[in-house]
Amino acid sequence: MIDNYTYVIVALLPLTALMLVFEINPYHALVIRAILGAVAALVYGVLGAADVALTEALVGTMLAITLYVVAVRSSLVMRLGILEGVEGDQDDHLKELIANVRKVINKYHLRLELVEYPHKKALESALMAKDLHATCTPSKQETLDSDRPYHTVIRVHRLFEIFKSELTSPVTTLMYENLSNVEDKH
Repeated sequence: MIDNYTYVIVALLPLTALMLVFEINPYHALVIRAILGAVAALVYGVLGAADVALTEALVGTMLAITLYVVAVRSSLVMRLGILEGVEGDQDDHLKELIANVRKVINKYHLRLELVEYPHKKALESALMAKDLHATCTPSKQETLDSDRPYHTVIRVHRLFEIFKSELTSPVTTLMYENLSNVEDKH
């Protein structure tokens, strides 16, 4: 005969699964997935399937969560290319811009990785090779838009849409670079 506490434990499975489905933060989702695996292992153990419980605990929970953490950690990065050695007043503008970019991407649980390049040509090549998600370079002095000292080019359309609507920095102009046409030529 099954005791009443078994029903309570079994009821935790769909409840935890429902929480997992509606979780937005990927790191919180991993914790909930670990709890779901632990509850499943507990149910198997209570019902007398110790071998299945041990397998669920080791493989289904511990190994799977470890692999998920590695995958989530590596995929939630925005790589922004900048030029090495930016100095003077533009350096303050760049710091302000980077702070604003961090503020925007933190809402989406991303982290910002700054990658420095020695010259603009190397920066553009890295963007075309898809080593970067975006580049931020000083604007040309001849442009009429001198109150925006930086020009930001983004190759990921979703990131461009996010920044277009949420980036409040007055120091940059945003541009979307569609690289799908470049792929077709190769």
